[in-house]
Formats: sequence, C-alpha cells, structure tokens
Amino acid sequence: MLLPTVPRTRVRAAARPVMDTPFGAVAFTTTIGDTALPPLPDELFALPGGRTVARWRHRAARVELLLTPYDPELDPEVWGPLTDCLAAVWRIDAGSPPGRVTFSAGLPARLPDGADAGWDGGQGLAAVTVEHDTTRLTLGGPDEEGICHAAATTAAAPRRWAGLIGEVYRNSCTTWGVDFADHHGMTWTLPPLEAGDHCELPVVAAWTSVEDETENTWYAVGSSSTVLLRQVVDSCMR
Repeated sequence: MLLPTVPRTRVRAAARPVMDTPFGAVAFTTTIGDTALPPLPDELFALPGGRTVARWRHRAARVELLLTPYDPELDPEVWGPLTDCLAAVWRIDAGSPPGRVTFSAGLPARLPDGADAGWDGGQGLAAVTVEHDTTRLTLGGPDEEGICHAAATTAAAPRRWAGLIGEVYRNSCTTWGVDFADHHGMTWTLPPLEAGDHCELPVVAAWTSVEDETENTWYAVGSSSTVLLRQVVDSCMR
C-alpha cells in the first residue's frame, strides 16, 4: 500500500488520473493478463498538498497510482531553474500470480506541430524528451538496469529480479523490459510476479525553457520511488 501513514480523504473519481504538462496530459494505463484496467479508478483519495492516490482492484492484484508535485532539489549553481516538475509512483500488489503485467505513461499521440520527440535514456533511466518553440520536457522512469538495481538495493521490487541483470547486459530480456514506441512515452512489461509480490515504478515529468542548456530536465527525472515517497511523507507530516 502506498503511503499508509499519510492522512487522506476519499473523494469521488470523476476523471482519469493524469499529469498535466505543456504538451498535454501524461496518461497512465495498466494491463494485467488480458485485462486493461479502466481509466477511472475504483477508489480515489485526496492527500495534503494537492496529491492523490488512485486505486484499482483486480481479481489477481491491487494497483495504486500516486500523483504528486516533486522537487528534485537540483543544485542552483549547476542547473537552471525548472518551470515545473510532477511525479507519479505506480504500485502493484499481487494477490495471486497475475500473469503478464504492463504499465504505460505517455503524452498524447498528437503533439503540437513542429514538436521534436526522441529517446533520451541511459544510466538506468528510460526517458523521452520533447522540444517545441519555448519549452523542453523530459519524461522518465527506470529502464531495465534501473529495475534490477531497485530490486537489489530497495524494497521497491522482488529481490529475485536483481538476478535478471545478466539478461539486460546480454540484451536478452525478450519477455520483459521498456518499449518507447513513438517516443511520446514508455511502456514497462514487468518480469513475472508471484503471489505476495509488489513492485513500485516512479515516473517524473520536468519541463523548462528550451533555451536552458544545463540538461536540468534530464537530471530531474532520474528519481526513485523511495525518494519520491519519502518527500511526500516529509511534506505531508510536517
């Protein structure tokens, strides 16, 4: 369960949970086996500071999605200021083996005319960057190496996934991994989950002036679910 100690109020789910950006809404989709979870969650909770946690229930799993403002705490002596930064943490708790699980985060299929979108990953980060006129935006989360590292060093994924790092280095992870499709977002296909497993994936969107040359948006989106959740708890419990 995400953020069990943070106060929350149940509210009516009237719209699909999204992150609003200058290039449109980042929408999220979860598929468990052959079932795509509906856009509207079964439950929605309001947290302090304009944050929300959405919850879906499936016969094999529970899925939650936290949406929150995020401060990546970039050093102002190194990085230019961000215009804004938003984050999500997706979590699945498997009650029984759920089969193939995918999670996607993506901008609209149609971007503004002239927008340039491309892959921008590396160093454990799966990311795309979009530039147009005055704005540059980067959307990022863990790549395959990042997933294995999280499994080895945190409680964000099953520990046995750490042993899959050899598949990543051999480029042989054919049944799981990250797909960038049209470079408007990413889809994660998870390694197999067993009963009692859980997995957390962070997604961060950061944007700034296109004239900024410090690559601040790229460094802003390389956070972990552990850091994101800790920042939320610290902010909400003050």
